[in-house]
Amino acid sequence: MEHISVVYHTTVLLIVSLFFISYHYITGSHSLWFIATYIKGQTPFPEFSYVAMLDDVRVLYYNGETKTLHPRGNTTTEDMFDSEFLTISDVIHADLKLTRWIVARTNLNETDRVVTLQRLVGCELRDDGEPGQMITRDAVRGSTTDELLYVDNNFTYQGTLDVPAPVLKTHLEIGKKKHEYLYRPYCIKTLKGYLEKRKNQVNRKVKPRLRLIQKALTDSGGSRVSCLATGFYPRHINLTLFRDEQPVADHEITAGDLLPNDDGTYQMRKSLEISAADKHTYTCSVTHLSLDNKLDVTLEFEHGEPFKSVLPLVLIVLALVLVFGAAAAITARKRRCADSIKNGYSSASTSEENMDKKSELRCHDTK
Repeated sequence: MEHISVVYHTTVLLIVSLFFISYHYITGSHSLWFIATYIKGQTPFPEFSYVAMLDDVRVLYYNGETKTLHPRGNTTTEDMFDSEFLTISDVIHADLKLTRWIVARTNLNETDRVVTLQRLVGCELRDDGEPGQMITRDAVRGSTTDELLYVDNNFTYQGTLDVPAPVLKTHLEIGKKKHEYLYRPYCIKTLKGYLEKRKNQVNRKVKPRLRLIQKALTDSGGSRVSCLATGFYPRHINLTLFRDEQPVADHEITAGDLLPNDDGTYQMRKSLEISAADKHTYTCSVTHLSLDNKLDVTLEFEHGEPFKSVLPLVLIVLALVLVFGAAAAITARKRRCADSIKNGYSSASTSEENMDKKSELRCHDTK
């Protein structure tokens, strides 16, 4: 159960961190993030490890047990970043192991034998090439405890730690110095280097494929209209579902979450349930960096009479089946009659010949 708890809390913070990264990402800017994990207790995982991400691309994994860097998804040599990563690794590890553990311990139960401490460190490079925001967010057992934001030389702090004021003051002063003299310069330098090495990877643009799908709902008798955009990159997209050229209200729409595809692209789906009597026109519209103009797909149908357009087609198919079936039956009967007549002429007696002639007449009557 302890191992499961560690994995669970690690996954929770990773998901929250990725959401935070996506939320603060500005079109045209780029960011570098370190998601570090320190585990106190006996587990099969390294005591300290972290993942480095360039925007939403995982570029590195660090194993603190072996003190090794493992590049991810690289097609170029990136050894130039090793010294920066190792320096940041040692600082974060020591901070989580000593300072943060002492602070966090006052907020933990004595019965906790396995505890996960995590830190998210990220910096941003704006589209004009100037450094943007810098952030450090700490968490204990998957829950955020404090956050230090550095923007335009101004620090903003938010926290929930129950610690004495002098301890908190010292913690903030140390955090500010680390931001100013360590995290920020090292992070920006490494971010610029990665952008040069992996510019084709992070600057690529893939157009979305757009579909508007209608699916019948057997329980209500209505249907679900789904707007699906998939296969696009970068991840930022504006997907809107219209009813008679008016945007559908958010409270009527389900889903809308951004999900990753196996090939590194993304997908987003927005759905709406409608009644069988609904006769509105629905349109799915999308805007994306890869598109010069917005992309629209329209669904037009009469929901109240869904079988009108299908019934004639069904009748035509049934008629064709009957015609071909009758033709096949007549052909098979003619063959049987022909075989019977042939055999009768070669081996039958006079009386049998008379019977075969009658059979032949019956066969001819079917023409």
